[in-house]
Order: sequence, then structure tokens, then C-alpha cells
Amino acid sequence: MICKIQEISKMLGGNTIFEDLTLDVRSGDKLGIVGRNGSGKTTLFKMIAGIEKPDQGTITFKKGTKIGYLAQIPTFENHITGKDLLYDAFEDIRLLQQKMSELEHELAVADSEILEKLLKQYGDIQEKFTLQGGYGIDSEIDKVIQGLQLSGFVNQTFSSLSGGEQTKIMLGQLLLTRPQLLLLDEPTNHLDLYAIEWLEEYLVNYSGTVVLISHDRYFLDTVVTNVADLEDGMLTLYHGNYSSFLIEKEEKLTREFQQYEEQQKKIKKMREAIKRLKIWANQAVPPNAGLHRQARNMERALERMEKVRKPLIDPKKMNLTFDAAPRSGKEVVIMESVSRCFGDKKILNDTDMHVYWKDRLAIVGRNGTGKTTILNILRGEETIDIGEARFGSNVRLGYLSQHFEIGDPKARLIDIFRGEVNVSEGEARHILAKFMFYGPDVFKRVADLSGGERMRLRLAQLMHQDINCLILDEPTNHLDIDSCEVLEEALDDFSGTIIAVSHDRYFLNKLFSRTVWLENGKLTTYEGPFEWAREKWVEFSSKQNSEKEIKEQLPIKKSPTTKQENKVPLEHQINELEKIISDLENQINVEADWSIYESLSLKKLHAEEQLEQLMEKWLEL
Repeated sequence: MICKIQEISKMLGGNTIFEDLTLDVRSGDKLGIVGRNGSGKTTLFKMIAGIEKPDQGTITFKKGTKIGYLAQIPTFENHITGKDLLYDAFEDIRLLQQKMSELEHELAVADSEILEKLLKQYGDIQEKFTLQGGYGIDSEIDKVIQGLQLSGFVNQTFSSLSGGEQTKIMLGQLLLTRPQLLLLDEPTNHLDLYAIEWLEEYLVNYSGTVVLISHDRYFLDTVVTNVADLEDGMLTLYHGNYSSFLIEKEEKLTREFQQYEEQQKKIKKMREAIKRLKIWANQAVPPNAGLHRQARNMERALERMEKVRKPLIDPKKMNLTFDAAPRSGKEVVIMESVSRCFGDKKILNDTDMHVYWKDRLAIVGRNGTGKTTILNILRGEETIDIGEARFGSNVRLGYLSQHFEIGDPKARLIDIFRGEVNVSEGEARHILAKFMFYGPDVFKRVADLSGGERMRLRLAQLMHQDINCLILDEPTNHLDIDSCEVLEEALDDFSGTIIAVSHDRYFLNKLFSRTVWLENGKLTTYEGPFEWAREKWVEFSSKQNSEKEIKEQLPIKKSPTTKQENKVPLEHQINELEKIISDLENQINVEADWSIYESLSLKKLHAEEQLEQLMEKWLEL
């Protein structure tokens, strides 16, 4: 065991979060903790990290365990850059490097008497430096920079970065420290699709123990080998990934419910028997003491019986249904030859996009490519430099942002809701209850709401407005898995048009039949869901890259004046191409990674086509 949690209990604000909770985490485990928002997942993480203490119980660790947890973002001096913080992950190695540098200066001026001593000291430190991977620091840091896509801001001062960028830098530093126990709370929230896939691979191959909280179902499926379900103050461990957990949990709930019903039938029969015995005993003349004893013995047996807890078959969920609105015209969004620049950076370059009535369109791409800019242009929040961007006729727009900002932080939740939806206070409370805001919850200050609660409030507003076109910007970011599923069902039933930006692959595949890929300012439309579009995009990108590489590797063609002179450079080009093809074949034969294997195969195919064309020209000459 690397971590042993024994019978811990925790209360917050007078409410019991969990009681007598026990969990064993083994070395090398990849454990996912799932549960509804507010079930205590983050509180449990903070107790494992030592930030909070349990009210009762103990948490123990294997001796010498180094724990890594990304909690609140710390502040640093103004001159500290993101790259400096990544190098700080190797503090011990950098100290060795500094000692080696000092010794090198001493060796340069040392006399023969102490030279041998200094050389031995230098050799010992250099050996430690090598064993700890000192010569691979730059490579490790570069791998994380490329994987998490930090290159655009890693050299800026940390204090000047946005909250999301700071989180990504601190995540990179945490991964580089390589703790024995790595705790990750929603690590995919600020990452795009490419960075998520890189992180998945990184964690799958991670030699330490990983415990993570996530609502990204694909991410959980890929990374975790065990799932701990925190529900109703109890923790249940399941073996397998998230999909296995869903099947196993459903089977377990069915078994428990059958056991509960059988016991309830038995209890009912016993109570009826006790009642009859008491009636018969009282009706006897004189009253029958023996029957009274039998009744009392059955009552004691009933009291001693270990009651089966009723399983939570249908937990409280949001009740989402969009009000029907009149349909819009056939064309909902028209974008033609649109360009948009921010300074010297061209975000959109002569871009076209057409969205039609009842379309389900997903916009995907790397962070910073301009996905949210497109949504802001459509909403009139951003201007365009060139082109045309407008809505069609009778479009009634509803917008759900990942950043739900409210003017007055002291405003009450119910007042904010009624500001958008014209209903009485009683009706407002009834509606908000469907979104899991019960009793005094509706009088909370907006500043005190969590990200998930703000998202639920905004959804409640949208559900009761007359809209026929929804624009969604990362709608699942702060929702738990149950709420994501309810949102997906409601959107599936929505009769209008939906345009969304999201990195939630499960959400994208389930709802969206058209995918628009944004890269280098250009939009490419695919008539299919995300997974299919991704395959086509990788195929297209690999083809472009391989053609470019072959062109770069080929010698520049000259313009000879005679056929004989023309033959010489052609023969040279043929030899070069044959060498390239041979090298590619050698790489293909030993490559284990399927995506790299596929890319190399495409390069070889294009090189062979080029070789065939050159051979035909050579034969003509």
C-alpha cells in the first residue's frame, strides 16, 4: 500500500460529508474517483494531500512517499517566467549542476596537491547528476512544453498569464517532479483535445501512482484501472475502467435492490405475524402468555436483523427541457470570406462556414486557434476585418459560456434568475428546484456559487427563454458526469440548431453530426462526428506533412539544356528517393506505435509515387 485511508469522517458547515470512509491505494494504481458535485471528492483529495485533516480516522502513507497535488495557484515574484517554474521541478539536479560548475572553476586554477581530490569530488557529483537524469532535463521540459502546448506563453512572466495558463504551467511542473503519488483534480479542464490525448498517454506510462478526479469519460476510460465511487457519504471500489464501472455498478444496484425488496417482504410478513400473535393472545380467555412470548421473541429477532440499505437507484438530477420556439429560416449562420487579426496574428483567414436549421455543429481545434473568437463574432462581441458574418432570418439566440460572469457578486441566485426569466418568486423557486437548488439554496449569493452551480443557474435561465439556436462554449466544463448526461439528453431533444465548442470527446461524439476543424485560420468541415472527423484530419495532415518533407529532402531541380545533362540530376534524385524509401522501411519494421506507423507508411507511399514519376521521366530521356 502506498496510501491507507481508515474510517475517516468529515463534517463541513454542520453537514456530514462522509463517515467511516475506508480506501486502500496500492503502488502503481491508476485510480479514478467519481461522484456528484458536492459529494466530497475534492475534500478527500485535500485530506490525502495534508491540506485538511479528517475529524476522525487516519490516513497513512508508505515511508518516504512524495505527494504531488495541484491546489491553489501560488504567487511568485514578477520576474519569474513559466519556464523558470518548470526548471524548478529539478531543484536537486540544478544544485548538483551548480556544484559541478563551481568545481570546474576551482579545477581550472587548482595546483597539483589538491587536483586529485577535486577530480574525485567532481566525479562523484557528476555520477549523481547522470544517475538522476541531469543531462535529460531540457528534453523532459521540452516534452512537457510541447505536450501541454505551453510554447505560446512559457517564456512570459508567470504573473502576467491568465488563470488557465497558470494552471497549465503548474500542471507541467507537477508532472516533471514525478511524485510517487500524483493527485490530479479535473486535470483536463484547461486543456484542448491534443493536450488531453498527450496527458492520457503520459499518465498511462507513468511509473508512479495516479489518483484523479475527472468528469471526462473518455479520459477516465483510457487512464484508470480502478474506480472509487463516492456516493451518499460511502466509497465503493470497482476494478476496471469507467465503462466497466458503469456495468458493474448497474449490476450491483440491481442485486442490492433485489436483496432489499426480499428483506422488506420478510419484515412485512414478520410484522403481520407479530400483530396476529398479539391479537390471538389478547382474545384468549384468560390472555395467552405463551403467544405474547412468541410475539416478543419475533420482535427481538426483527430488531437484531441487519437491515439492508435501500440503494440509490435514481438520484436527484436536473430536470432539463427546452421551451419550444418558432423555427428560424433555413440558413442560420452565414460566414463568407471572414478574416480577423489581433495585431500581427491572423486568427481567421478567408474563412467560410454555413450552418443550417437543426444542424448539430461542433467547432474543434487547438487552444488559441480562434474557436471562441468565432462564437464572439456570431454574437456580435467581436468585429471582423473582411468578409460577411451574420445570422439568417428569425434566429433567436441562447448563449452558454464556460465563464458565467455576473455583475453584482452580492446578488441573490433567485434575483439573477428572475432578471432573465419573468416569473413570480414562487414559480422561480419551483423552476430552480428542478435544477437542484432546494429551499434556502435559492437565496445564496452569486459570489458563493461553485462553477457547477453557476452553470446550472445559466441552464435554468436558458431553458425558459424563447430560443431556437443554442451557442455553447465548453458547456460540460464544470458539470459532474450525471449533470453532463442530463444536459446531453436535453440537447438531444432540442428542436433547434446547436453550435458548440468543446473538448469533451464523449459529448462531441454523442450529439454532433457535423464537425468543423479550425487550424491555421482555416475551417475544414467534415460531415460526421468528432472521432470520424479526427481520423480524416490526421490522414489529411499526415499527407500534407509527408509531401512537404519529401519536397524538402529532394535536391533542387536544375534546368539543363540537353537530354544527357538532364539525366544526371534525375539519377541523383532517384538515388536520394530510394535511400529515403529504404530508411522509411527500416523505421516501419521496428515501429510499435500505431499512429507513427501509419504516418511513416503514408510517407513511404508518397515517396514511391514520386519515384515512379521520376523513373518514367528518366526512361523518356
